[in-house]
Amino acid sequence: MTGRNPVIHVVDDDDSVRTGVVRLLQAAGFEARGYASAGEFLLGRSDRNAPGCVVLDVRMPGPSGLDLQDALARLEEPLPIVFLTGHGDIPMSVRAMKAGAVDFLAKPVSRDTLLASVRTALARDAETRAAREGLRLLRARYETLTPREREVFAGVVAGKLNKQIAADLGTAERTVKAHRAQIMGKMQVASVAALVHVADLLDAAAHPPHGQAER
Repeated sequence: MTGRNPVIHVVDDDDSVRTGVVRLLQAAGFEARGYASAGEFLLGRSDRNAPGCVVLDVRMPGPSGLDLQDALARLEEPLPIVFLTGHGDIPMSVRAMKAGAVDFLAKPVSRDTLLASVRTALARDAETRAAREGLRLLRARYETLTPREREVFAGVVAGKLNKQIAADLGTAERTVKAHRAQIMGKMQVASVAALVHVADLLDAAAHPPHGQAER
């Protein structure tokens, strides 16, 4: 993890609303930046991997807030979104929430409601970043396995006994035992159950649900 402070990006073409929201967030102790359009946000972010969230209007000149949501979802480090709009409707809010928005708020919004949604978005961002970092570590550990260790790994997580794995691979059972010990050490797990959990995480990341990019 980076340890950097999160940044809240406020994207709204209404100057008064944008300025007001930025000031409200700053007064609450957050670092906040304003952008007048989706394009300005995409081009103007100085640190694309910094933690944070986006407070986003829906209807703006150029790409809409929903268009920006789609674009952000394709990034390696997507930011959670809180929609804040004066032009929302039920189909629009349903689409936004199904696509992963944290909240869909109507203008005008109370200070407490907005801050609560922003805090929820920042908590989600922290959780997903921690999960992605954990997955990167698991992948790095798996990459240290030799080709034969990966074959033994597959057999172990499939629930096979050492003698079954040995028969499948045409090797001695004591050799499989040695490989298992190496695998457990390299993957930094203490039980077969933990190793199976690691395998499930790696498999889920390698085969994400339809329409979701691998992280």
